[in-house]
Amino acid sequence: MELYSFFNSSTSYRVRIALALKGLDTDYRGVNIRVGEQRDAGYIREVNASPSVPAIIEGNFRLGQSLAIIDWLDNLQPEPRLIPLQPELRARVLELSCAIACDIHPLNNLRVLNYLQGTLQISPEQKSAWYSHWIAEGMEAVERLLERSAEQYDGPWAFGAAPGLADCCLVPQVANALRMGCDFSSFARTLAIYRHAAAHPAFIQAEPQRQPDYIA
Repeated sequence: MELYSFFNSSTSYRVRIALALKGLDTDYRGVNIRVGEQRDAGYIREVNASPSVPAIIEGNFRLGQSLAIIDWLDNLQPEPRLIPLQPELRARVLELSCAIACDIHPLNNLRVLNYLQGTLQISPEQKSAWYSHWIAEGMEAVERLLERSAEQYDGPWAFGAAPGLADCCLVPQVANALRMGCDFSSFARTLAIYRHAAAHPAFIQAEPQRQPDYIA
């Protein structure tokens, strides 16, 4: 199994956590999205039809998009289960995961920030304000969802005693937002989960600075 990843990509980070939780090994292939390697014609043709990371290849099977990859991994190796089968819990996990993966991340990913600063010529201060605004708005919703979850599912993770898809999405988003200087002081439940994950072996293994393509 080959994993095409960039060390600082939050979407790649999600998949690395999922792989580590399941104990699955991959051949790591670094794709430097800062210099546009994901737009190479060979990469688009042979690896990922969307010029992005992550992507995974197993034999003749190729798949992009982090949530699709994690769902596939759940079916490939069901334990530990990351996306629950019980309908209501599954829906809640997907609700929170999509609040991050669909509402927050697309507004603040590298290609959007590059377009804002490079093509639209906004200032670094305006770019920072853009990033912080969408993090704050999105994380307010995430924090409310986590508070509601805590009322029903007791435990240190987003939905109880074990990590799952929501945690795979939450931790990379928080890590990148903190790196960008965002204020998380009002997101107590979010920070508690993030700090709990910092001591978990799978989350440690998936950290950006531990990847072969890490750039200091």
